[in-house]
Amino acid sequence: MKLSILDQSPISYGHTPQQALNASMELAKAGERLGYERYWIAEHHNFSGLTCSAPEVMLGVIGASTKSIRIGAGAVLLPHYKPYRVAETFNMLATLFPDRIDLGIGRAPGGSAEASMALSDNYLEQVRRMPASIKELLHFLYNDFPADHMFSKVSASPVPKKSPDPWILGTSEKSAVSAAENGVAYAFGHFMSDKPGQQLLETYRDHFQPGRILKTSKSIVAVSVVCAETTEKASELALPVLFWRMQNQQGEGGKGVPSIEDAKSYCSMEKWSEIINESKDKMIIGTPNHVKEELLKLQERYNTDEMMIVTTTHRYEDRIRSYELLAEEMINKPN
Repeated sequence: MKLSILDQSPISYGHTPQQALNASMELAKAGERLGYERYWIAEHHNFSGLTCSAPEVMLGVIGASTKSIRIGAGAVLLPHYKPYRVAETFNMLATLFPDRIDLGIGRAPGGSAEASMALSDNYLEQVRRMPASIKELLHFLYNDFPADHMFSKVSASPVPKKSPDPWILGTSEKSAVSAAENGVAYAFGHFMSDKPGQQLLETYRDHFQPGRILKTSKSIVAVSVVCAETTEKASELALPVLFWRMQNQQGEGGKGVPSIEDAKSYCSMEKWSEIINESKDKMIIGTPNHVKEELLKLQERYNTDEMMIVTTTHRYEDRIRSYELLAEEMINKPN
């Protein structure tokens, strides 16, 4: 099983956005050192506690700081942008970092309604245009508009030797069908879905149309994980992100990921045990061996060959340690 990294670039309470972005760069470098397949960074706007509003900027810095790990956006929120501009930006990255760039495509707003209005006056209309926008973007990436198309003589410069690999990200049937009909890879956000996604992956595979991009279907499932040397420590490290999610639901998470101490003060450990148990459907918490077992179960359930891990902790060093332990168990462990 391949393992990859999804980074939401969270800011911890008491830290600065610069520290959060520096931590993202360190995570990407650690991912390469540990043998992870790819590193994706998410896009958010005016979203409390998440710092990356421009994945393409971070990818330029990260690409220059790494040598081999695939890097990409998870995802570019296409309704906010013109397809041509996105194609130019990612062709630029693919020229700088050959055969390393992934272009994840999403349609979520990635932040508040006010932020969506500031980015695009007609966000909802652009969401409705997504099917056409995706096709247009792919034509720009592969420079293959029909001869009679108005953009047939427009190139998304610079044109790289190897185009970015496009992925469609989502948690809905629409996203799965869109990926299938366009013949591109599909990434399912298990960690953010309210429903099991097995049927979506089956729909994607059943409707997949081979073409100029892929000959066979290809998928990733993104899972939330907190891994530590002991179950007790993993549970403790998970408290801040669980608490932060509850704060965000109440509109109170703007200060970032709280400390373990702040999370513990919220309620009794007995109550936290209940909350952790209730989170098991969306989050894997435990020792390397336990996390491995649960990931293998999910791999079998989803019939995918790659799992993308998103880990959020208050201390950035605990986040990297979680990825280290998982790599030692699943990537670099001798047979």
